[in-house]
Amino acid sequence: MPEVILLEDEPVLRQELGEFLEELGYAPRCVSSLQEFDRHFDPDRHHLAVIDIGLPDGCGLDLIQRLRQEGQRVGIVVFSARQTSADRISGLAHGADHYLGKGCDLDELAATLAALVRRLGLQQAPATQPPPGWTLEVGPRRLHIPGAPAVPLSQQDLLVLRCLMSQPGENISRRQIIEALGFDYLDYDQRRLDTQMRRLRRRVEDVSGQTLPVKTLRNSGYCFYQPAQVLA
Repeated sequence: MPEVILLEDEPVLRQELGEFLEELGYAPRCVSSLQEFDRHFDPDRHHLAVIDIGLPDGCGLDLIQRLRQEGQRVGIVVFSARQTSADRISGLAHGADHYLGKGCDLDELAATLAALVRRLGLQQAPATQPPPGWTLEVGPRRLHIPGAPAVPLSQQDLLVLRCLMSQPGENISRRQIIEALGFDYLDYDQRRLDTQMRRLRRRVEDVSGQTLPVKTLRNSGYCFYQPAQVLA
């Protein structure tokens, strides 16, 4: 996946967003000021940027305008606490591709970046022809889908899919999945698993346009109902 440069001056949020981008399969470069951005931005590597507006040494809008005046084709997402209609219009007018408020669900940020990847043609082709059918690659943490781009996975998504795709067509209990994630079944809040499955389905659809072939078994577990293989 493309490298992302993240400009956010608040340390806790910067770390949270950086970890979230890593989970999505991106390689983030996290910086905290305009000066640091200028020092680390490489247009040959950084094809996506997530930029805050209010910064300790200036305004992110001025940076965006400068990048566009320089002819940089980087996909830019503003991620700001300033969320009025006027703020959004100004951000887009200065050259941002998308403008998100910091109160948004991070899944919206993930979907926005995935849309930019598709529109800018940044999806990397695999070095070798992927195997046919639904295939989970454990090492690079990728899900290969017939006729669609590969989907980078977080470590937890990988563990869930490995549990399901190792036994395609079989009913896998919630307990099996939770223990595969490394948690105690009796202490685990099962709503977390439901949330993770929703996010995983949405992630696969956003990147590939395909529906993840996982059937929910009411109060029981899940089943991966297509032929599948897992490659170490």
